[in-house]
Order: sequence, then structure tokens, then C-alpha cells
Amino acid sequence: MKSADAKRIAKPDVKSLLHTVRFMAYEPGAIDATLAAAVGDEPMLIAELRVAFLESVRRGLQGLEIATDEAEWTSAAWRLRGLAASFGAVRLMALATEAADCDVQDPTLMRRLRRAVERL
Repeated sequence: MKSADAKRIAKPDVKSLLHTVRFMAYEPGAIDATLAAAVGDEPMLIAELRVAFLESVRRGLQGLEIATDEAEWTSAAWRLRGLAASFGAVRLMALATEAADCDVQDPTLMRRLRRAVERL
């Protein structure tokens, strides 16, 4: 990649993203709406996919909890961010994005992430 191209590809401004997300209305049905859009009117399938999503999120959070270095931490944060983005979990996505730029095992951020997961 040429240096001019690299300059145009800017890293997202995490503080601006978090500021925006804090003022967005929390929509508890966003995950269910995303699933319904994907599979249609199949309540049992939606319920199964929701359970699978929550299990994956918990594993993603566990990946952060057991990370011992910056590479593991950042990788786990981006995996969790991608998962959250895929299902419309905007708050969790923003927190995972913030985690990628924070210190490994930041206690304040870990509390916020756990709280976000509990609210899903």
C-alpha cells in the first residue's frame, strides 16, 4: 500500500464513536430484529440463534479475561467487536472497539463489558 493510501485510511476515533453510542437509544430488540431479518418469521430458530449468539459473546468475553498480552487482548477485542456488529449489538461493539485500544485487562473496561453482556 502506498503511503498516500495509508494516510487516507484513518483509524476510527474511538472517543467519538463512544460519545455517539452513549446518546443512541438502547433498542433491546435489535438483536432479535437482526435475526428475524436473516431467518424470517421462525421464532424457534430465532431463539436458538439468540442463544448461540449469547454463548459466543460469553466466549468472546472470556477471551478477553484470559488474554495475557497485547496481541491476545487486541485479537479477542476485535473478534468480540465483529460478533457484536454482526448482530446489531451497538453498545457491545463500541466497548469492544474501545477495548482494542486499552491496556490489557483494564478493570474499568472489563466491568463495563461484563455489564453490557449481562444486558443482552
